[in-house]
Amino acid sequence: MVLSDIYRPEFIKVNLEAEDKEEAFEELIDYFCGVSKLKARKVILNAIREREAKMSTGIKKGIAIPHGKTNAVDKVYGVLGISRKGIDYDALDGNPVHLLFLILAPEKDSETHLRLLKRLATLLDDPQFYTELASQNNVQDAYGIVKKYEDILITK
Repeated sequence: MVLSDIYRPEFIKVNLEAEDKEEAFEELIDYFCGVSKLKARKVILNAIREREAKMSTGIKKGIAIPHGKTNAVDKVYGVLGISRKGIDYDALDGNPVHLLFLILAPEKDSETHLRLLKRLATLLDDPQFYTELASQNNVQDAYGIVKKYEDILITK
């Protein structure tokens, strides 16, 4: 499993309108449910909120990885959101968030969920990845950046 398989173009939303964390969750999950045709908005939203209540997933400057487990999904999904103006996220560093890597996983798929988090964390260690991705204005270009940096990571 690679990030470009999870954060496919149809699951990338550029120009998020949300101003705070709760609005961001709702916007990303509404987008996900619209694209995937899953009718589980409330269940998915509750899974994300439940995980976030334990500790903020705003983990690095400008980056958040909200995630949750729910049997409303049958496999691991990812939704990438890009915000130009930044989102008040209650991040650990206090800074606004510009990139949100939402992860949804079935309850019984901890291994794939953790592998995805590990690969994403490794990729996010490259500050150039953040800079290039945060500046993207269209879905295909954003997807191209994910693929480019993941390919670099794989060849290392």
